[in-house]
Amino acid sequence: MRATRTVQKILANYEGETPGVKANLCRMLMEGKLGGTGKMIILPVDQGFEHGPARSFAPNPAGYDPHYHYQLAIDAGLSAYAAPLGPLEAGADTFAGQIPTILKVNSANSLMSDGAGKNQAVTASVDDALRLGCSAIGFTIYPGSDMALDMFEEIVEMRREAASKGIATVIWSYPRGEAVTKDGETAIDVSAYAAHIAALLGAHIIKIKLSTDHLMQPEAKKVYDKEQIDIASLAARVKHCVQSSFNGRRIIVFSGGAAKGADAVYDDARAILAGGGNGSIIGRNSFQRSREDALAMLGKLVDIYKGKA
Repeated sequence: MRATRTVQKILANYEGETPGVKANLCRMLMEGKLGGTGKMIILPVDQGFEHGPARSFAPNPAGYDPHYHYQLAIDAGLSAYAAPLGPLEAGADTFAGQIPTILKVNSANSLMSDGAGKNQAVTASVDDALRLGCSAIGFTIYPGSDMALDMFEEIVEMRREAASKGIATVIWSYPRGEAVTKDGETAIDVSAYAAHIAALLGAHIIKIKLSTDHLMQPEAKKVYDKEQIDIASLAARVKHCVQSSFNGRRIIVFSGGAAKGADAVYDDARAILAGGGNGSIIGRNSFQRSREDALAMLGKLVDIYKGKA
């Protein structure tokens, strides 16, 4: 596998990293139908942990089987497949070497009380990722939670260990918790801040949600107004989040969120492309559809990121 100039340029931005980390980033960037373009589509399947099995897989019961998701990601020509320890272990031998994998090393669940504090339990290790042949670990942080500082310290240590063993780090940066309103979770000032925090923590790939034009922080709103920062369109907001990720020196992908119509998924991807984002990490909007519909939708997303649709 020879890296394209586009991928080489992206890898050059990671000046402090080990060859192993860069090799694994290269592997994901060169994989699948978007290989070599600098764009990525990742299939994440951690929703069973977050929301429960029926809410996640009943719309398409084939998804109860972890092998289904491995095969979907492979057949769709995606860049990587991300999941917690159990699902990856369930297919690690059958699908060894067929698609880069990302081990989600912390998780939450919807059975805890609202007073428990927004946090996630560490449920896997860097050594698990190494044993399973993963290209990266994935870790969620909740900027705005009273537990956020603990989460920051956890991922800094895990990222250091992962890098020393040649494994990349993906940070899911989701504003949530006591200091963030519901509208603020996807406010543009908060989303850009979340992306920047992930970059500051050493993320090689940053995952955030697409944002709205809402501004949650009064002090931030003053700056956005004074400097006339363009947040009017989704593409402009993507561009601002890319800018906040070290001015595009870090890979940033955007989550698909709750299930929605295919046209809305395509419009999101076009905005990500126009704003200079690196792609989509799309779970429920793919695996909750039938396999046929999911493959058709993912195929069109590939065409969009190639500028063909």
